[in-house]
Amino acid sequence: MGRLLPLVSITDIDLHIEEVTGADKPLDIVVDIFNRVNSGGTKLSKGDLALAKICADWPEGRSQMKAQLGIWQKQGYNFNLDWLLRSVNTVLTGEAKFSYLHEKSAEEIQEGLKRAIKAVNTALNMIGGRLGLDHDRVLFGRFAIPVMARYLDQRNGPLDERERDKLLFWYFQAGMRGRFSGSTETKIDQDLALIEKIEGGLDRLIEQLRLGYGGLRVESGYFDAWSLGARFYPVLYMLTRMGEAKDWGTGLPLKKDMLGQLEVHHIFPKSQLYSRGYNRSEVNALGNFCFLTKDTNLSISNRLPEEYFPEIEEKHKDALQSQWIPMDPELWRIENYRDFLEARRVLLADETNTRLAELLHGDTQWLHRLSASVEEPPSVASPEVIGGISSEEEEQELEVLNTWIEEQGLPQGQLAYAFADEETGEQKAVFDLAWPEGIQPGLSQPVAVLLNESSDVIALASGAGYRCFTTPSDFRRYVEAEFLLPGQGL
Repeated sequence: MGRLLPLVSITDIDLHIEEVTGADKPLDIVVDIFNRVNSGGTKLSKGDLALAKICADWPEGRSQMKAQLGIWQKQGYNFNLDWLLRSVNTVLTGEAKFSYLHEKSAEEIQEGLKRAIKAVNTALNMIGGRLGLDHDRVLFGRFAIPVMARYLDQRNGPLDERERDKLLFWYFQAGMRGRFSGSTETKIDQDLALIEKIEGGLDRLIEQLRLGYGGLRVESGYFDAWSLGARFYPVLYMLTRMGEAKDWGTGLPLKKDMLGQLEVHHIFPKSQLYSRGYNRSEVNALGNFCFLTKDTNLSISNRLPEEYFPEIEEKHKDALQSQWIPMDPELWRIENYRDFLEARRVLLADETNTRLAELLHGDTQWLHRLSASVEEPPSVASPEVIGGISSEEEEQELEVLNTWIEEQGLPQGQLAYAFADEETGEQKAVFDLAWPEGIQPGLSQPVAVLLNESSDVIALASGAGYRCFTTPSDFRRYVEAEFLLPGQGL
């Protein structure tokens, strides 16, 4: 009885409830008021409030959405509840703002979820099957997918080849140029408005991008980036999958059935470049990456191109060219490494434009610059972007850490997180592994694991409010101390 009485007395506690109501209190104001009053507790997102209202009328809603997220995760895609809810919202209302969901009944939300899942699956199949971007690591521009879902749902029927490829052209351009890096809700609303009328909707979407950049042709400077987290890393992967890129060991095309065995290969070995004074961004430049099978990667080992390129050319004619390698033997010498990178960037840009033209089925007007007077914005692969995963070993270490935290019942972080200015959308850095909303979303501050990064990257992350860790062991100790019960951690 002595233990029960304190529990019973809970019912006598007078809890103050502050009601925030009125026509002048839209969703974003309510969320802001809650977060200010509750600054020491869980931070609320607009999606949280919308989902809470949905679950009040449909209690199983959250579990059903989480079940679908689990299905996608098994297929290699890591989406969150806010992203799925955004897709439901665009399909059901044609709007990006969650407040539009408040007017919908539980039955309408359930129907909207079914339609959204169907449309998203169609979009993912198109992106994976046609562009080869078939797993989370290379799926950029993910907030373009809710827009695609709306278009596909309204289209209400299979697309013909030309319409499908034009939609993929827009998706690829939006991802490549980081359209949704900042002010995501505003950008989605702009795009939804352009496809409100299906007829000519894709042309309007593409024209909007072209007006913003003066033209949609890819320049060689766009590949002047580095790390596995660079925005053009998925572009290199797409070229490998869409083209006839061949493995240098077997001579076979690197098609879908080989995906499980593909590895990133440094054409000029890292150790050889470091020993000759090249810096980290040069060693891990996109121009120094290609994809090979694991066995081929191991067999090449630490040899220089001037040694192993002639062997490949003799065994498998055109295998080097299939991976956009400059065929001047002088460029295969390590002292000419920078010239090699410059030449290969030109070849990669030409191949990208060829593939983009292929998606347009000859209607290449979108790739032309509007006029000489239109000034193109800074390169989408700006060299000012700092940080990033620089090796397969580093990526493996981060994936082990991500697996560990999932085993503790906590959400995985985002590998190679593209940190961008919220106002301009300009990408500033790549954080190796990040939880932008905290380990427990909203409950703790943003967290970043930054391995082997410069002080500039750490300072940028810290200034943005991230709690930074430079070793996996320090990060694990933090998680165990803050989020796990005693004895629960490894």
